[in-house]
Amino acid sequence: MSTVTVEVGGHPFAVGCEDGQEAHVRTLAAQFDRQVQEVSRSVGRVGDLRLFLMAALMTADELSDLRARMAQAQAELARLQSDQARAEARAAQALDAAAHRIEALAAKAG
Repeated sequence: MSTVTVEVGGHPFAVGCEDGQEAHVRTLAAQFDRQVQEVSRSVGRVGDLRLFLMAALMTADELSDLRARMAQAQAELARLQSDQARAEARAAQALDAAAHRIEALAAKAG
């Protein structure tokens, strides 16, 4: 277990993480710090706890939107895969029918 010091809202915080995850934790902290700065610019100084809460809610809102978009994309992918499977089945049936007609024509000619 490692400890990483990150800065959010101008304050240093020691954060525990798994070995090898230090850079990822720093990146996450930097992203959250940007949210905190954005909220601070919008509402001014409202206290660190409220500022962090508002930034966390913004982050949660973005995550919720992304999850909804991902669910829509997964549903669209499933629909497209189903359409593709139906199209492949129709193509296979058409090829099979064409093969039977060709065989029938070859039998008549031969």
